[in-house]
Amino acid sequence: MDVQLPRQIAAYFEADRSRNADAVAACFSDDASVKDERRTHTGREAIRRWKAEASTEFSYSVEPFAMAADAGRMVVMSHVVGDFPGSPIDLRYFFILDGDSIAELEIVP
Repeated sequence: MDVQLPRQIAAYFEADRSRNADAVAACFSDDASVKDERRTHTGREAIRRWKAEASTEFSYSVEPFAMAADAGRMVVMSHVVGDFPGSPIDLRYFFILDGDSIAELEIVP
């Protein structure tokens, strides 16, 4: 990654790169939520299931290339390439951090 990400966000992308759904879920607070593809996943177990399904359904790589702050959220722009419909695509990852964890993540085109 060329962009310097906050530790919690860097840990998320590293866990995602390894396809480890447990490690991804561990990046989030107990009551965190992820919104992706018009669905919301709340709580670590739901987040773990979401990532496990996404990781087994498609092969992909994510490369963050820019970051900005937006109304209390960290926005990470990432280039995503894989065997999913619409690939390649640039996605925006909106993170809200809570101490050492991620409290919210929203992924949008």
